[in-house]
Amino acid sequence: MSILNEISTALQSGKAKIVKELIPQALEAGISSKDILEQGLLAGMDVVAVKFKNNEVYVPEVLIAARAMNAGTEILKPYLAESGAKPIGKALIGTVKGDLHDIGKNLVRMMFEGKGIEVIDLGVDVPPEKFLEAYKAEKPDVIALSALLTTTMGEMQNTIAAFVEAGERDNVIIMVGGAPVTESFRESIGANYYTADAASAAETAKLAIIEKGNL
Repeated sequence: MSILNEISTALQSGKAKIVKELIPQALEAGISSKDILEQGLLAGMDVVAVKFKNNEVYVPEVLIAARAMNAGTEILKPYLAESGAKPIGKALIGTVKGDLHDIGKNLVRMMFEGKGIEVIDLGVDVPPEKFLEAYKAEKPDVIALSALLTTTMGEMQNTIAAFVEAGERDNVIIMVGGAPVTESFRESIGANYYTADAASAAETAKLAIIEKGNL
């Protein structure tokens, strides 16, 4: 088994300690930081994402794998900076105003990072003006809005309305998700995408960012 496969396998099992031991070995063997990131860490998270989507693994396993990925990326950061490797894009995520749920949002963040997307996480109970302010400061490609309560879904519409009013709506991809959210609701509020789970959200975001870059 190649060392990149070993890194991927260790990450899938959530073995952060082994990931941290293997990465310096791979660097010493002359493997580039970009290849270690893409073919080791991100490849491992891709497998976890597919298994999560297929209900073969659950939230605890995803969290442990993400922890192993974070441990690996911490080691790689200075090498990636040196090599000029950049994320594929940037996303701003948050749970909307009035909603304090963050497990789904946190899973989306991990899955986004697992696709090589830089994430700015605004946390929970985020009002429309805070999304807009952060957008203007960070200029992300994607904004992902989460709501776990039927009573807070309307804040997704309010957030989109704030972007329309500010003349920024056409400049950003807006995604929505959460237990009560549906495709028809997405359509009714004018969001770009709805996905039913975190793994699909990350895949959709990646494709949307690539498409946006090709325009």
